[in-house]
Amino acid sequence: MTQIIKTTLYTRQNCPLCEKARRAIRESGVEVALEEVDVDLDLDLLRRFTNDVPVVYVEGVEAFRHRVDPAAFAAYVRERKSHMSSLANEKCIPCRGGVPPLKGEELRSLAEELGNGWQVIEEHHLEKTFPFPDFAQALAFTNRVGAVAEEEGHHPDIYLAWGKVRVTIWTHKIDGLTRSDFILAAKVDKL
Repeated sequence: MTQIIKTTLYTRQNCPLCEKARRAIRESGVEVALEEVDVDLDLDLLRRFTNDVPVVYVEGVEAFRHRVDPAAFAAYVRERKSHMSSLANEKCIPCRGGVPPLKGEELRSLAEELGNGWQVIEEHHLEKTFPFPDFAQALAFTNRVGAVAEEEGHHPDIYLAWGKVRVTIWTHKIDGLTRSDFILAAKVDKL
């Protein structure tokens, strides 16, 4: 089964570079669900991107700004797929307490495996901000995160604002990070 890659192109009318980016994505051979967002129609996006268009997000992560060609786009997607964490295929294990939080090399190794823009903050929690073109899509994503959290029995802190969702994950019972935090983060990346 071919994975359809969620791609967002932040663009504007009468922008030759934007048209080249659109064409490059379509000619890359990658199967994408392409959403085009005109930054001039949204004051917040206009402030955020100013004249820096086109901007291409792949699976919620900024991948290209100004220029992209078909080969570079295909290579980026291939690289991203090869680094897709197997963590997402695991199940969160409830923490009963009494175990030490991850530290040092074990923590660094899991952070590297997870990748995709997640940050480890002070060896205590994971955090990532997901951009969206509007509030409705950010809210829908928040609800999908909530559904996964319920399914896994592991619940992140979720900050919802116009055009963005910030997800913060740690194991409250031990006030630090466990493998389950990385598993949940990888599952969130797949949404």
